Amino acid sequence: MRIAIGADHAGLELKEQVKQALSAWGYQVIDLGTFNTDPVDYPDYAEAVSVALREGRADRGVVICGSGVGASVAANKIPGIRAGLCHDTYSAHQGVEHDDMNLLVLGGRVIGVETAHELLRAYVGAHFSGEERHQRRLAKVNALEARYTGLPQS
Repeated sequence: MRIAIGADHAGLELKEQVKQALSAWGYQVIDLGTFNTDPVDYPDYAEAVSVALREGRADRGVVICGSGVGASVAANKIPGIRAGLCHDTYSAHQGVEHDDMNLLVLGGRVIGVETAHELLRAYVGAHFSGEERHQRRLAKVNALEARYTGLPQS
């Protein structure tokens, strides 16, 4: 599995630890930055990882910012991205199994490395169930996205 990863300066330290763990577990990691502690803007990294997913360069994505909230908001603006901010393992696997979540968002100032590792294991080990009720709900989410794509921004 190819996993694109990105972080702003607040998520850099956790990103490096996440990248190391994913590589050790046998995943191909595509690091899209940031690469130092200079202040940067989380939407840039949420977009970079999201585009890698849309273009098929990655199978899953991980984005880390300070709280995870901003990166989650930004990533979910990209059509086809289903980003979930997770701080517990249930959400990390259930988001994939029920909602076909393709981008895990973490708060670098909220969780520690051990929790991040648990969340990553739950996320990468999960698969979309394909159950009819989940497909129906996902179709509704996709219809919402299609209905509002291209409208003027508020």
